[in-house]
Amino acid sequence: MPQVRIIAKNFMDMVAALPAMKLDKLYENAFICEAVLRSLPPLAKKYVLQMLYMVVPITGKSMEEWVLSDGFSKHKVAVDRLLQLRIFLEVTDRKKETSYRLNPKFQDNLQKYLVYGGALPREAMPSNITVRLPSLEDLEAYALEQWECFLLQLINSSHVERPTNFSSSVMRVFQRGLLSARENETPKLTENGFQFLLMDTNAQLWYIIREYISSSQDRGVDPTDLISFLLELSFHVLGEAYNLSTLTEVQKNAVRDLADLGLIKLQQGRKEGWFIPTKLATNLSVSLSDTSSRKQIISFLQQNAHPRVAERTPAVPENVTDQIRLWETDRNRVDIIPSHLYEDFPSKEVFEAASDFAREVSGLLWEDTKNMRLIVRGELHQDMRDFLRRQK
Repeated sequence: MPQVRIIAKNFMDMVAALPAMKLDKLYENAFICEAVLRSLPPLAKKYVLQMLYMVVPITGKSMEEWVLSDGFSKHKVAVDRLLQLRIFLEVTDRKKETSYRLNPKFQDNLQKYLVYGGALPREAMPSNITVRLPSLEDLEAYALEQWECFLLQLINSSHVERPTNFSSSVMRVFQRGLLSARENETPKLTENGFQFLLMDTNAQLWYIIREYISSSQDRGVDPTDLISFLLELSFHVLGEAYNLSTLTEVQKNAVRDLADLGLIKLQQGRKEGWFIPTKLATNLSVSLSDTSSRKQIISFLQQNAHPRVAERTPAVPENVTDQIRLWETDRNRVDIIPSHLYEDFPSKEVFEAASDFAREVSGLLWEDTKNMRLIVRGELHQDMRDFLRRQK
């Protein structure tokens, strides 16, 4: 089984790709500031908290004194991530010396949040209005059923056990690399679609969310609004009911789509309707690592074995796992991936910083420490060029 090629991006990579004005708009929300802070590497978090009440820029040279010499490459990665997310803003003085300061909107909101705390994005509805809310067990079963129905629809829409009413917005996600949709032919699962089915649920969810956001402009929706709402949603309380009337029209449409996927359960009372976040929604702010999406077939069989089979040790017979490993070894002999070779680094420090950066964005394919050479995924070439330019 070759390495999965549809690795879901870290959610914050999508945030970092937004234009500067969109990012600044996001940072007007204290919950988004907290979610972004949570996503940062440990050293980057330390820098943010250390500079939270500083009113003057800090020179790059002064910041380098905050770390030991062997941590210089991690320092570079942390600063670069903070610049990507516009948490750090560059300031150049008359001596052309680079300094950094926190984004004022991010800084102000995070200060208020830490000092005064923060109210939830919206208040839960009182229990005397919402009756017969599902238990947490029922809610989890509902989320699992919806997600499995979604996967069955992906495998073969004509053989789903029960009727499905997926919205056109969700159906478009199917077409973005998971299904082939040739004219006058029944859609078929692509190679990427098969690999998607072998991912764990968290990796599958992030792939779908990424594609849902990426296709939002086709629906006339600003992706910033969706990102903001999804990050807010992760701060809601699992199992509590929230009034649909508090949502904008864009958010109401998103809630209906998310209900299709099992992230939200919708209920209607006599006068008002509400939505109830499931565990899939409240876990949205958890960062996704590259390795979590590299599911292989054996783990999939072990996790999805019938209860009677799962009681056996091993759950998957050894002759089966051995044969799967042989197939995998045979198919892994050659895997062509567009890539770029980087060499002739001016110093070991720059090489290590570049290596850490490529690894941080899940783009490092190979490195030769002795000769200071790197091979990085082709789609990250421009990001690497920008990073190396900043090292000069």
